[in-house]
Amino acid sequence: MQQTCILCTSHHGGDLGLCAPCLADLPWHSAAQCPQCALISNGGLCGGCLSAPPHFDAAKATFTYNYPLDGLLQHYKYNANLNLARTFASLWIDYQHGLSTTSRPIDLIIPMPMHEKRLTERGFNQALEIAKQISSAFSIPLDYTACQRIKYTPSQAGLKLKERIDNIRGAFLCHRPLHNLNIAVIDDVMTTGASLNELAKTLKQAGAARVECWVMARTLPK
Repeated sequence: MQQTCILCTSHHGGDLGLCAPCLADLPWHSAAQCPQCALISNGGLCGGCLSAPPHFDAAKATFTYNYPLDGLLQHYKYNANLNLARTFASLWIDYQHGLSTTSRPIDLIIPMPMHEKRLTERGFNQALEIAKQISSAFSIPLDYTACQRIKYTPSQAGLKLKERIDNIRGAFLCHRPLHNLNIAVIDDVMTTGASLNELAKTLKQAGAARVECWVMARTLPK
């Protein structure tokens, strides 16, 4: 029985649940972008990363956080549609493999940690489920216990950048040394980058040599 497309409900969804026209219409992040934060630029470092360099060294996003990808991610995140983890991971892998890259070999994958209270509320960590797929595809070790979210924070949604930074400060703790490791942190959406930046700071304090952010989607300024 052929799988129905999850967006248009045609009967040609293929292995990933998306038909060819819907795949083509997804908001692919194909514009020239800053290699450090993945915002649109001329392909070099953007002004923000030059004036206030983040703790992470690179960011890779396959989509922009726009329709209909935003709805798909929300459906995955808040309705526990775990089948979408394989869809998102496969799309990320295929797209990033098709791009020229100067990334250094990654030693370890760490999914964005979720506070245990939030994990109980949601029932799963959306970043971890995607990270499992990418770890397996690239044969890169995955460690979801190395870092813990020790501070229960309100949702970052709707907060301004300074509020996000204050909200997330001191939220993470590393339980193992990460000396000289190149780490990829996996998350679903990068909005301002405040959470990823705080986690990267914590990882580097634990000895990480390099931290890349591998995200499904990047929110672009209006």
